[in-house]
Amino acid sequence: QVQLVESGGGLVQAGDSLRPSCVASGLSFSTYSMAWFRQGPGKEREFVAGLRRSGSRPYYADFVKGRFTISRDNAKNTVYLQMNSLKTEDTAVYYCAADKNLILSSMTNPHSYKYWGQGTQVTVSS
Repeated sequence: QVQLVESGGGLVQAGDSLRPSCVASGLSFSTYSMAWFRQGPGKEREFVAGLRRSGSRPYYADFVKGRFTISRDNAKNTVYLQMNSLKTEDTAVYYCAADKNLILSSMTNPHSYKYWGQGTQVTVSS
């Protein structure tokens, strides 16, 4: 059974950092595209960052503006999202997503992903 489990969210002040992680099981991790999405209050789910496959260059949403870094550790079946200089507008539930062999143009579409974690809450106060 495929499972994605996020952790590492929390309550921080603007300008602080967080590094949520997502541990995957039940899939061949290195062959899967992995991504982070987020959904703020009253908003639709939006793409944050993704890796098409192991070893690929990361792909980021424009609003990241160099603040976030996605990475993966295949030995640990884990993907990370390093978030620096957090802003209040970053407040959202952050979700890990996975699917196999996604093309680049599909990565930003949440409907492209078959597997999802439960999400981890990130709250940024002013």
